[in-house]
Amino acid sequence: MMTKSIVVVGASRGIGCEVVKQLATNTSYSILALSRNVDRMNTTFTGLANVTCGKLDLGVENVKEQCEKLFSKLESIDILINNAGLLVNKPFGELTRKDLTSSYSVNVLGVMETVQAALPKMNRAHIVNISSMGGFQGSVKFPGLTAYSTSKAALCSFTELFAEEYKESSITMNCLCLGAAQTEMLEEAFPGYEAPVSASKMAEYIVDFALTADQWLNGKIIPVSLSTP
Repeated sequence: MMTKSIVVVGASRGIGCEVVKQLATNTSYSILALSRNVDRMNTTFTGLANVTCGKLDLGVENVKEQCEKLFSKLESIDILINNAGLLVNKPFGELTRKDLTSSYSVNVLGVMETVQAALPKMNRAHIVNISSMGGFQGSVKFPGLTAYSTSKAALCSFTELFAEEYKESSITMNCLCLGAAQTEMLEEAFPGYEAPVSASKMAEYIVDFALTADQWLNGKIIPVSLSTP
């Protein structure tokens, strides 16, 4: 059985948490779960011997330095799943610069810096960015989600640019634009809405994609949705 070193960013709740749990069922995988809420992860992943938890805050200026310290303990990184996200739900006219800066710091800039820190640990590797249908060109858009959706659209563009720049390497990057899954973040954006897909089922798709899709895909922006939103 092939051993893999896997990093999951944004692992304390929702889809990211489910991704870690499902990956951990394969005991040959070594998983580094990262989030601001390390206490929650330590509680949730108790008993999973192949999961290590680390604190990572994507909303500050030293993301790359944080990641370099965390990754220094790893021999290699085979898969990086950038799942963290910050959702601001506020009418456009009321958005502050802090709202916009926070959204872009977590949803775009922090991801880029995480990837920069991971590159020296990567040989053959697959990077999976988790975006949103709100960031997918031509999809239905919703009032109040300007900061979130535009930052997630930027993540899609980054995916295409990275894949072009590193196309001669053995590092691939793809982006999944997720539709509605029943998570705390969905409830924040659409109170009372019941998604047709559970966080666990969406995680199944992401895990399979992360493990296998780099054989055929690079730089692709893929919508993953059964509904609107």
